[in-house]
Amino acid sequence: MEHAIWTEKYRPKEFSHVKGQKEIVARAKAFVRQRNMPHLLFAGPPGIGKSTLALVIARQLFSDSWKQNFLELNASDERGIDVIRVKVKDFARTKAIGDVPFKIIFLDECDALTKEAQQALRRTMENYTQTTRFILSCNYSSKIIEPIQSRCTVFRFKPLDKKEVFEIIDVVAEGEKLKLDDKARDALVEVSEGDCRKVENILQSAAAISTTITDDGIYSVASVAKPKEIAEALSLAVKNNFIKARDMLLDTMLRYGLSGHDVIKQIQKQIWSLDISPNAKVRLVDKCGEIEFRMTEGSDEFLQLEALLAYFLLVGTENK
Repeated sequence: MEHAIWTEKYRPKEFSHVKGQKEIVARAKAFVRQRNMPHLLFAGPPGIGKSTLALVIARQLFSDSWKQNFLELNASDERGIDVIRVKVKDFARTKAIGDVPFKIIFLDECDALTKEAQQALRRTMENYTQTTRFILSCNYSSKIIEPIQSRCTVFRFKPLDKKEVFEIIDVVAEGEKLKLDDKARDALVEVSEGDCRKVENILQSAAAISTTITDDGIYSVASVAKPKEIAEALSLAVKNNFIKARDMLLDTMLRYGLSGHDVIKQIQKQIWSLDISPNAKVRLVDKCGEIEFRMTEGSDEFLQLEALLAYFLLVGTENK
């Protein structure tokens, strides 16, 4: 019961529950104060508060009647034209309950909507402006057709920075009585890349093993290699020790269960810490992009990573 009370305490209903995004939250608060707002488009990476802010706006506007005035649809599940023509129109054509003159329809992951559904949505947004406001959420605003973008005020969310991720970690650690040292906190920031959802999922998985969480546990649960292991393999390749570098990289991949795409992203990050010239680093990053493209096209991952390490060796030899 204690856990349920704690969960309810942090259920998204206050603007303070949206971490980071200070400018966006300030503008959302102004809309709530005026009890009026345009159609909104939330764009940005996953796990940074887009859906949370939509829920908070609804709860702040409608108070206890928010469920009757708020329709949430996940466009990745229901993304055909029939959803827009039936569900959305049926909800939009009725008046709101209470003193707010409009309802809210929240379309999550709307970049998954087909082009036909987006065209239908465009007309619906025009026809029911008097009774309904739309909040659209997407990871890539470029996948939303221009007519819809021009009808919305666009809010561009950014990944959470280190300080904000630490705040989330501290709240969860306090509520769940977890112990984390500084290395574990830094590892969580590194692995999550500013994604709040990822932070909480990794913490939950690590806490299932032990309430004392270490950086080793974080990397193991997240299936991510330690940065120093990748850096060491690259350093060996640059220093003309190809066989040892290849064996170390292969061992790291097998130990953490990494795919070639996972490894290539980590390699790209570690290039900048190598002791080589800036020009050589740029060439290596360019090569990473080429190797990643080949993997995407279906090439053998191990062969491509070997080819990349061989290129590291050549660049290291030239750099000397």
